[in-house]
Amino acid sequence: MSDLFDKSIRTLELPRVLELLSEQAVSAEARQRALRLRPETEVEEVLRLLDQTDAARNLIGLRGSPSFSGVKPVAEALDRADRGGALNTRELLTIADLLTAARRAKEYFNDEAAEKTAIDHLFLSLHGNRFLEEKIKRAIPDEDTIADAASTELADIRRHMRAAQAKSRQILQKIISSPSYGKILQETIITQRDGRFVVPVKAEHKGDLPGLVHDISSTGATLFVEPMGVVQANNEYIELQAKEQKEIDRILAEFSAEAAAHREDIQWDYDTLVHLDLIFARGQLSYKMNAVRPEVRRDGAIHLRKARHPLLDPKTAVPIDIELGDTFDTLVITGPNTGGKTVTLKTLGLLTLMTQCGLHIPAADRSAVSVYERVLADIGDEQSIEQSLSTFSAHMVNIVEILKEADRHSLVLFDELGAGTDPVEGAALAIAVIQHVRRLGAKVAATTHYAELKTFAMTTAGVENASCEFDVETLAPTYRLLIGIPGKSNAFAISRRLGLPEDVIAAAQEQMSGESVRFEDILTQLEEKRQALEKREQEADRLLRQREEDARRAREFREQMERAKENARSRGEAEAKRILRDARTAADQVFQELSEMRKAQAKAERMLNENEARAALRRTLNEAEEAVSRRDARQEPIPKPSRPIRAGDLVEIPGVKTPAEVVSVGKDGTLQLKAGILKMKAKVDEVRLIEDDERAARKKTPSVTIRQNADRALRASAARELDIRGMETLEAESVVENFISAAVMGKLETVTIIHGKGTGALRKAVHDILRRNKAVKSFRLGVYGEGESGVTVVTLK
Repeated sequence: MSDLFDKSIRTLELPRVLELLSEQAVSAEARQRALRLRPETEVEEVLRLLDQTDAARNLIGLRGSPSFSGVKPVAEALDRADRGGALNTRELLTIADLLTAARRAKEYFNDEAAEKTAIDHLFLSLHGNRFLEEKIKRAIPDEDTIADAASTELADIRRHMRAAQAKSRQILQKIISSPSYGKILQETIITQRDGRFVVPVKAEHKGDLPGLVHDISSTGATLFVEPMGVVQANNEYIELQAKEQKEIDRILAEFSAEAAAHREDIQWDYDTLVHLDLIFARGQLSYKMNAVRPEVRRDGAIHLRKARHPLLDPKTAVPIDIELGDTFDTLVITGPNTGGKTVTLKTLGLLTLMTQCGLHIPAADRSAVSVYERVLADIGDEQSIEQSLSTFSAHMVNIVEILKEADRHSLVLFDELGAGTDPVEGAALAIAVIQHVRRLGAKVAATTHYAELKTFAMTTAGVENASCEFDVETLAPTYRLLIGIPGKSNAFAISRRLGLPEDVIAAAQEQMSGESVRFEDILTQLEEKRQALEKREQEADRLLRQREEDARRAREFREQMERAKENARSRGEAEAKRILRDARTAADQVFQELSEMRKAQAKAERMLNENEARAALRRTLNEAEEAVSRRDARQEPIPKPSRPIRAGDLVEIPGVKTPAEVVSVGKDGTLQLKAGILKMKAKVDEVRLIEDDERAARKKTPSVTIRQNADRALRASAARELDIRGMETLEAESVVENFISAAVMGKLETVTIIHGKGTGALRKAVHDILRRNKAVKSFRLGVYGEGESGVTVVTLK
């Protein structure tokens, strides 16, 4: 970028717009980058920047702006950590805040959005590190604190420190509370000197309290003594303080090493968030200015519709329409002073520069701007006393530099071209400069007072007149730009309105050449025709709008008639469809009721069968227990065992053909027996020993006894877990009901039903069954280690 281009950027006040952009950014780096923005000269790059601004503005409208509050520089800290240095708490918290900002930006971005935008890749490239972020923030609540939770060692050290401190205070409290020490203490308080707990002792009683003197008051009347009883506790506290600091240093070094290990990701997140911050600042500025994205053209043409200078109050700024580069490459703007010529010129140049910076511009839709390699401006009073340059000379210095750099990729802006010297020479020079710049291929816009330039514009192809409108009645400019109409000086009219005598005005008019008078008359006639054409155009617009409104109403009436006809034709079809739908609904309800009736009948049959089975089982158990407890008077005599009965033998109780295992033999000869789930005691002469040969025969042909059948039935029915994965809902219903009934019979308090996660349909069916079962007290999903949502734990009444 040349010095002249850079000077023109300042002349057109782009830095002031960039200051407004900087105010919208959050991070310091994004604000600095906003101030350093310079116009891009490649069309593709300008389009890319505008796409980003569009995306940011749309996202702000949908979700608001993401938070960039924690985005602060971390490069220096990461470099030191990478070299093995330990970061302080403030630096680690800065890194944690940056990771928080990255995580929130990732959460803000919705990857499922229907439309992809030009900034999606920036959000997707963010890394974040929630583990390190939470680890740092959990250990470091603020810059001055390391939490006990930072490590178990630190928590243990601080627990011992509190104990040592409490011990010291307890001893000192006894001293200051003791009446025997009351006369030797200056005050009954506990204070600290050099980090050790002491009490103030009167100087004359120095020897009455054995201990270490740590300080003396300024008057010498008070000694601060550490009693010998607390020296050990204080020493322990000081040692623990050293351990605490060592552990804190270790924790900070550990966190620093972790940050260094992720250095590249963290630095990438910082750069990306700063980039996003600047993009969203452009979106925010677009909202603030009520700006739009202009069309970007490649042919050098500019069409600004209802454009406003961004530094003027939008409530008072008058929008203007500017064209350049299509049917004409040069625009000569004339009109009285303070009429808005310079503002028009600056608006043209500034909005072009803003577009090339990727900013939206304050204009109406369908505005278009071309991308130029250079925007060169000579605007304002460049008089320099230090360089001994007059206004004319200063302007000419700029013009010379512009002529050196201008080419077909340039937009050149001249303000009051040729002013500051003889009018005749100045006008001729201005025409020559414009012609030279046109030959170079540049687009030109110039303001002037010279009538010669008005004539030049009217008689030269590719050059167009424009004027800033002035209301003679009110002696005030309207700031409207009129393309194709040369401006009048209005000097005589203004003078007459201000009270200049008519004879003076008449004398001035006589001094004008006949050609000048005729030119002014032509301009007056043109102005009158323009106003008449403008009125006719307004009337034509009114009639056109009225015709469009009439056509719209006729179209709406025709559409209403078509809809009424369509409604009348489809009303019968809708009624027939409704009747058919009601019939289908009624049929579905009947089928559903039949299905529920079948389910209820099947369930009642299952319950009846289960109750009969339970009753039979209970009868069998009762008969077995009665047989065990009852001795038959006609029982055969019990044979004496061939050897002493010992633990592990099988015995048989006469009257009950159920073998029982000998669990233990008491000192008094009492046998502890176990038959299935039953346990009992018996004497040796009350049982028959099953000899080894009989026992072997029983193994070959095992018999199933009533007690064993009962035991197995109870165990089977009282299982603690039920796996129904893969079952259909109807099948699972009966299985779960049986399982709960068996658990109640077995007097179990809690059972588990394994239904798996899947779609959740089986789980829902199980929960519906449990809600209806009166034996169920409560139920819940499993927790971690139990199977989580794949199992349901049931508590029974």
